[in-house]
Amino acid sequence: MNIDYLEAAKERIPNVPLLINVVSRRVRQLNHGHRPLTKPDNPNMEKIDIALKEIAEGKLTAEMTFASDTDTSPGEEKVITL
Repeated sequence: MNIDYLEAAKERIPNVPLLINVVSRRVRQLNHGHRPLTKPDNPNMEKIDIALKEIAEGKLTAEMTFASDTDTSPGEEKVITL
């Protein structure tokens, strides 16, 4: 795993559990044949590094949805986009 890409991705998505979920989901997509959103550094670049690079470059984002009775009326959801 490329530590530089990891640190850059953590700057974009500072919530580590959310970052893990985003990377995991993207690696699964890449393993199923989805094309990378960024150019790999080399042909043998690991899928996890590709996912981290995509996040670091801002090509992948994450949204968290919260249901809260204090911030919104009942039945509404609050969406935070990173």
